[in-house]
Amino acid sequence: MIFARELHKSFGRTHAVNNVNLQVGAGEIYGLVGPDGAGKTTLLRLLCGVLHPDQGEVKLGGMDMTQQADEARQLIGYLAQRFSLYEDLTIMENLRFFAEVRGLPADEWAPRSEEILSFVGLINFINRRAGQLSGGMKQKLGLAVALVNRPRVLLLDEPTTGVDPVTRQDFWQLIIRLVAQDKISVIVSTPYMDEASRCMRLGFMNQGQILLEGSPGDLRNRLNGQVLELRGQPLPLIRREAALDSGVEDVQMFGERLHLRVKPGQAETVMERLTSAIQKQNGTINELRPIAPQMEDVFIALLQNKNNGKDKAA
Repeated sequence: MIFARELHKSFGRTHAVNNVNLQVGAGEIYGLVGPDGAGKTTLLRLLCGVLHPDQGEVKLGGMDMTQQADEARQLIGYLAQRFSLYEDLTIMENLRFFAEVRGLPADEWAPRSEEILSFVGLINFINRRAGQLSGGMKQKLGLAVALVNRPRVLLLDEPTTGVDPVTRQDFWQLIIRLVAQDKISVIVSTPYMDEASRCMRLGFMNQGQILLEGSPGDLRNRLNGQVLELRGQPLPLIRREAALDSGVEDVQMFGERLHLRVKPGQAETVMERLTSAIQKQNGTINELRPIAPQMEDVFIALLQNKNNGKDKAA
């Protein structure tokens, strides 16, 4: 359903999207994750035709976005990162406006709007102005507008940023139901690693490039046996000793615990050395054990490997 080949987009000297290749099938949820400025929003805007690439091609449902832009856009539902609907209009008026812009007749958009609002849980608020909605309700209205034309492709740009955990959960349940019922293809950019784990496939993006793709499980498996969890006191001491160990590649804080990424095959020796070093400094280890890698561990490792590669090249 979604095909992009060798996409490039620059703004001056900044290569926002740099040689990106992407394929997403029907009924697939593809997650884009990466730091701020990685190029995720620019990529989504290229896919939906808001921006034109400097080089490369985009096809949606087999239709070329350059030569068949109007037909291809009929397949798209797009939810921008910032709320972009009319706050002076009610929920139903917003839906009606965007439905008619899409060319839907009244006998189609009216029942469709009620169906969507029931689906997203806003049917009891149809006469409330958009400006009076909570953050979570605004995101649900944005999703409803994106769905009004029955899209086959749904592009979501950080749709749950700034909303509460319960609303995030509700929003993702809606997306999962859409994919299961209608086989919609979804690309969602997200800064949340727990949301990334819900996707069927992930692309880690940085500096305009997709560094790695795979299922959440496959990506986590890349660090199997290389992540240790360390708890103890005093925290500054055990963090310093961990960072000084020759077998430790990285130390990250996760609340009151540390995640240590160690070199392949060195977990046992690192544990032995750290136990001895911390005890010699009168520190206390409450727990030091290998754990299954989390998406945060994979993400940090990818970014550091990319940056280290550039440092060596320089």
